[in-house]
Amino acid sequence: MIVAFSISPLTTDDTGGVGDAVAEAVRIVRASGLPNETNAMFTNVEGEWDEVMAVVKQAVDAVAAVAPRVSLVIKADIRPGHTGQLTAKVQRIEDALG
Repeated sequence: MIVAFSISPLTTDDTGGVGDAVAEAVRIVRASGLPNETNAMFTNVEGEWDEVMAVVKQAVDAVAAVAPRVSLVIKADIRPGHTGQLTAKVQRIEDALG
């Protein structure tokens, strides 16, 4: 499965930003060893249900450690028996574009 998630504290740091808290969540995703990518809106992570959701929970916990309230948006593509889709889905589009 691929999970796209966006996480953010609902409070800001001293500068009015949320980047440090979000960076900590991304560090957890990258340390997980699961295929992942981060873009301007979401972090995508691929793996089995339990391992992906465990990483999302750890990321939420990291942000919650510095903020009393956390926003989490999740979108999942659940397709049993398929792996490597984090890049394969994009490649199929690129191929179709020619």
